[in-house]
Amino acid sequence: MKRIVTIQDISCVGKCSLTVALPIISATGVEAAIIPTAVLSTHTMFKNFTCKDLDDQILPIAEHWKNEGITFDAFYTGYLASAAQIDKVISLIESLKRKDDLVIIDPAMADNGKLYPAFDENFPKEMARLCAKADIVLPNITEACLLTGTEYREEYDENFAKEVVEKLAAQGAEKVVLTGAQFDGKYGVMLYDSKTKEFFYYNQEKIDAAFHGTGDIFSSAFTGLLVRGKSIEESIQIAADYTAECIRITKNDENANWYGVDFERAVPYLIDRIK
Repeated sequence: MKRIVTIQDISCVGKCSLTVALPIISATGVEAAIIPTAVLSTHTMFKNFTCKDLDDQILPIAEHWKNEGITFDAFYTGYLASAAQIDKVISLIESLKRKDDLVIIDPAMADNGKLYPAFDENFPKEMARLCAKADIVLPNITEACLLTGTEYREEYDENFAKEVVEKLAAQGAEKVVLTGAQFDGKYGVMLYDSKTKEFFYYNQEKIDAAFHGTGDIFSSAFTGLLVRGKSIEESIQIAADYTAECIRITKNDENANWYGVDFERAVPYLIDRIK
């Protein structure tokens, strides 16, 4: 069985980060190992949440795995809380990665033109160092702009999106998957392959709803599908459709919780699409 290690925080309640990545990767038929970078009582949209930093555990875990001969087919990172964690994740990847293992980075640090509150203006430069190690980077447009020093635009056209992802790929990543891409009346995902210089688009109908954690759902499904053996184009399509199905189910349920989407109820849909 293929195995992914995903490195990000765990919010005990909130349907994001590891509480999303672990079940979704497992649902794709791939083993999910984890390195929790911090434990939060809830995600940060709740008030008065607790947080225990696990920064000092990252490299000891990696060293134990190395001594045990444990290997991975892909390294997948999500939310990292500090530059120190970025340094340790880079060291972990350099220590454990084999030649053909994939490195997939979701630079979860910003949205809607703004960094998340926990980060300062220097954080994107640190995250860019990690993205340069990636085979595939999964930013939204805000993150892509911050990583490349490009002025953010709330409204943009296809040429602007192409320019930003090309600049990001030039920093080291072989492929860039731009999520939530909106231009020229289209909404969806843009893929850029720096080796072939080709673009691939997958457009969807935009659902008039916004929920926390949907980026984690897409990234986790995408990574699981790709490691399972789907093509990158298939992985984008299925992951995007699964994410949309999660949003539809939640939007149509008046009793749904406010803090995340009901991704669990859409797992049968994901499994059917894999088949």
